[in-house]
Amino acid sequence: MQKLRNILIQTTLLCMIGCNSEPPTIDDLGLVPLPASISINKGQTLINSQWAVTQNNGHKDLNSLKIMLSENLYSDYGLSVSDFSRKTINLNVIEDNTFYGEEGYHLTISNKTIQINAGTPNGIFYGIQTFRQLLDSGKKSSEGIQINRIVIKDNPRFQWRGMHLDVGRHFFDIEFVKRYIDYIAMHKMNIFHWHLTEDQGWRVEIDAYPKLTSISAFRDESLIGHYTDKPHQYDGKRYGGYYTKEEMREVVAYAQKRYVTVVPEIEMPGHTRAVLAAYPELSCTGGPHTVAKYWGVHKEVFCAGKESTFEFLETVLTEVADIFPGPYIHIGGDECSKDRWEEHDLDQERIKANGLHDEHELQSYFIKRIEGVLNNLGKRLIGWDEILEGGLAPRAIVQSWRGMEGGIAAANAGHEVIMSPTSHAYFDYYQSEDIKNEPLAIGGFLSLEKVYNFEPIPDNIEPSKKEFILGGQGNLWTEYIKTPEKAEYMVLPRMSAMAEVLWSLKKDRDFDSFTHRMNWQYKRLDRMKVNYRTPE
Repeated sequence: MQKLRNILIQTTLLCMIGCNSEPPTIDDLGLVPLPASISINKGQTLINSQWAVTQNNGHKDLNSLKIMLSENLYSDYGLSVSDFSRKTINLNVIEDNTFYGEEGYHLTISNKTIQINAGTPNGIFYGIQTFRQLLDSGKKSSEGIQINRIVIKDNPRFQWRGMHLDVGRHFFDIEFVKRYIDYIAMHKMNIFHWHLTEDQGWRVEIDAYPKLTSISAFRDESLIGHYTDKPHQYDGKRYGGYYTKEEMREVVAYAQKRYVTVVPEIEMPGHTRAVLAAYPELSCTGGPHTVAKYWGVHKEVFCAGKESTFEFLETVLTEVADIFPGPYIHIGGDECSKDRWEEHDLDQERIKANGLHDEHELQSYFIKRIEGVLNNLGKRLIGWDEILEGGLAPRAIVQSWRGMEGGIAAANAGHEVIMSPTSHAYFDYYQSEDIKNEPLAIGGFLSLEKVYNFEPIPDNIEPSKKEFILGGQGNLWTEYIKTPEKAEYMVLPRMSAMAEVLWSLKKDRDFDSFTHRMNWQYKRLDRMKVNYRTPE
């Protein structure tokens, strides 16, 4: 007998005694991530081209969603639905959204009506994703697709459900970036963290500083093999690229239609060799510097003792804020070497003039000044957990990656936190311990099951501070990922596991159920021609 799932399942007695076949189980529906509440009722509904997609008002988002759903029904299932019919798929935004929450929805499938209700267009979009998954697992014939009559009431557990993509080490064109956003959206995730700058390449067009794209966006050559291979070898090929402002705005608009917020990351005060190659006067030594051609942590950082550094960054961030309308800008803040600051007179003078104790507090001073810039631009600052060192900026959001401890400390201090520890969220790690049969990766081992067992709210956090955990995020660093195909291989299906962690109720998660339901997810990925990794 199949293991009992910890989820609400209501199957009517009439169906159980009157149907010739066994009633479907939750696993048979193939839903990923798992909804909060599912009631399976008697009978099935035939979906074919005799149906119409309708909306309850003239809301522009609803009209766009109606068009998107109609196009999906045709492209994926060959169903040419109309605007008028007795059988309707109704998209309804209810003005009083307290019943549904900001992203929740109710999906009801009956004989002649499919109702998707939500308090916001976001919720309607997520309800559509669930409806499409039900069509995938439905019984197909020449007459159409039979799906179960069902009631689903759903709401995400966490508000931050993110995926990260590093384009600084290796550059990916906007067509793949859009495809990546499609993967995020189909999983009901809502954050795309776009890591745009690195020691090895700057990817953002900035009008005020044209050398960022003519010089900082390109490196002379790239490392061959793994960083630990000695001596280092290089390919001798100039490499790079950048996004124009028009391209980045195109990505933002594409994401907005899928209810995904784009969070740009502009690294500082470390991971900045690419910038300093173009503008060496912003460094402690004055250069010359080159765009880095090998991975790892580099000593060259922005000089915190020069006012010109902050003038440069304010100008850059002002242009970035204009491109990205979302409420957040990520400034990195991780792995900042303090060597140059220790050796440089201006940085030591800054420490003395501001009553700071050491270079860690100098980094805190740096981050707090940048937070002031971002607040004036109407943005919230996000940084990796190193921004805790020396004192945290007042309104900063901490992204905890070096384990959970940084996130716990930040939450206990009353700061909002995104959990993405290397132990469960780094998708550049190997997916098998048998690395000879896996493509080259940075190291480590992160299985699908371990991702699925991730719990963003740790047990040892103060109970009253749990509300500060916004959610979590999967990260894809690309030192060893050069192509879209390899990026897909490293991300999927681990993204599916992370999506369920962040959307579904903790008590309902069951890895056996997940692996069964993923059989339908793999079919969807096949239809999309995704180069995912097939689990053992």
